[in-house]
Order: sequence, then structure tokens, then C-alpha cells
Amino acid sequence: MDIILVPGLWLDASSWDDVTRALEAAGHRARPLTLPGVGEAAGKSADIGISDWIEAVVAQIDASTGSVVLVGHSGGGNVVWGAADVRPDRVARVILVDTVPPPPGSAISEFPVVDGVIPFPGWEHFPEEDVHDIDAETRAHTLPLTASVPARVPTDPVVLSGDRHRVPVTMLMGSLDQGELEAQLDQWGPYADEYRAIHDVTVTKIDSGHWPQFTQPARLAELIDAASAL
Repeated sequence: MDIILVPGLWLDASSWDDVTRALEAAGHRARPLTLPGVGEAAGKSADIGISDWIEAVVAQIDASTGSVVLVGHSGGGNVVWGAADVRPDRVARVILVDTVPPPPGSAISEFPVVDGVIPFPGWEHFPEEDVHDIDAETRAHTLPLTASVPARVPTDPVVLSGDRHRVPVTMLMGSLDQGELEAQLDQWGPYADEYRAIHDVTVTKIDSGHWPQFTQPARLAELIDAASAL
């Protein structure tokens, strides 16, 4: 299976390295992406928005033979859900890593803009539940892997109008099982509506923080492999 791996904010293709090796050892064709404008100064990235990131994934789908599996981590979930909306007939499954399917018009989040781009805010910016399993050594190793993202991307609304709900979805959640996730979603209005509109959705708890590709890459790869076989 062609598995297209889309990172969240501030990360590039190399953030998937350990997962990529494990998926390839399992016989898949893993294709980790670096999205447009990552690490670029404002002069080169100011006009790049979420639609450009979605188009980059759609281009990878179109370059594949047969169906693909899309994997999106964190904010990358908005990107792969948008790509599945454009090419529902070409996507065998969407796998979301510690994120939920965004409803139409929603955005990733808002972060401070510095010199026209959004730099990584540092591990200390995130709540303990997200980073509790990232030890000092891992933080030091991964910090150089982070880069700025275009200023528009995190707050751009995702445009959805296709037949995405018939694409099977697997949600690999760091610390939530299905019941806990649904209880939270019920407080999030349109996010609950988007989730419940999906015809075939599976929720699996990873037992990790927000970045399992760094802290539990072998388990994450096993779960992606298993979901790809469904």
C-alpha cells in the first residue's frame, strides 16, 4: 500500500523517519512529505495557505497508482481530510494521529507570528498531557527537526464540500479511548457532527502524548500497518 505521511505543524518528512522504516519493513511504500513553505522566510511563504498544503497531498495521490492511505498527525489531519474530500475515490483510508476530522470552515489553531512566519513555540508551550512522554534527550534530539510554518496555514479555514464521509477513518489517539473521545467531541459542536457523519470510523488509544512518532514509533507503525489492512 502507498502510505502518504503528512506531518503536523513545524515538522517535515524527517519527523516520520522511524515510522517510515518500520512501514517499509512491513512491505508498504511509505511516502513522508515536507509541505510547502516549511522553514521558508516570509518572503517565500506569505502566500501559502492550507489549500496549498492540501493540493500538495492531492498531487501525491494523483502520482500514485491505485488507492492510497493518508496519515495526518495533529494539524496534518486537516490537510489529509481536505485531500480525502477532493479525491475520495482514491483514498482507501484516512488515519488521524492524535487529532480529529475538522468540520468545514474550521482551522488548526492560532500561534504568534514572528517576522511573518510562525516558529515552533518550544516544548514548554504545550500542556503536560501532550509532552509527558518526551524526555529531555528526545526533546534535544527533535528540537532541531522543527521549522517555521507559513503564517496563514494554522488559521486558514479548511474548505470541504465533497463526499469525504464515505472514506473509512481510523483515529489513533494518544490518551483517549473511543468513549472518552466522543464525550469530548460532544462539547465541540460541529466537530461532533463531522465525526458522526463518517460512515466507518475506528478509534484506538495509543497510550502516548501528542507526538508518538518520536516516543513510540514502533507502536505507531504497527497501528498504521494494521489500519491499512482493514
